[in-house]
Amino acid sequence: MSKGSPGPTPGFLVWRLANKWRVAVDRAVAPLGLTHAQYSLVASLHGMRRTGERPSQRQLADHTGMEALYVSKLARSLEAAGLIERARDPRDPRAVRLALTEEGLAVTRRAVDVVQDLLQQLLEPLGGLDAARTRAFTEELTTLLDVPLVPSHPSDPSDPS
Repeated sequence: MSKGSPGPTPGFLVWRLANKWRVAVDRAVAPLGLTHAQYSLVASLHGMRRTGERPSQRQLADHTGMEALYVSKLARSLEAAGLIERARDPRDPRAVRLALTEEGLAVTRRAVDVVQDLLQQLLEPLGGLDAARTRAFTEELTTLLDVPLVPSHPSDPSDPS
């Protein structure tokens, strides 16, 4: 809570909402053998595939907002499960390109349907997925996500200012 606010801060509420939604998606996609993080990766791959992209792990990390190392770990587990293929980029041997397998595509399509139903339920207080309030909420979240983070430097304890 902030000094001037009698209630929770926006940061606390965003954190709580993110955790609530993560848990809900984890539970919803668990029967398909996915976690929320894995779902985020395969759903993003699915969307990028529809536009003709075969992204690198770095591009997928940038797209999802996940750390590159975490995307690499998730990609390895999804590859072991037979849901994605990882291949070295012939133009850049350091880059690994990702694509859904046929099985991965089928699982992802089912997961997207499950998550869309869940989102409809979670967004019902705003009028549902297609409501004006939901669009406004999405625009506000996008505005916040588009602001680049400037690394903060801890104050120097020896600095008297």
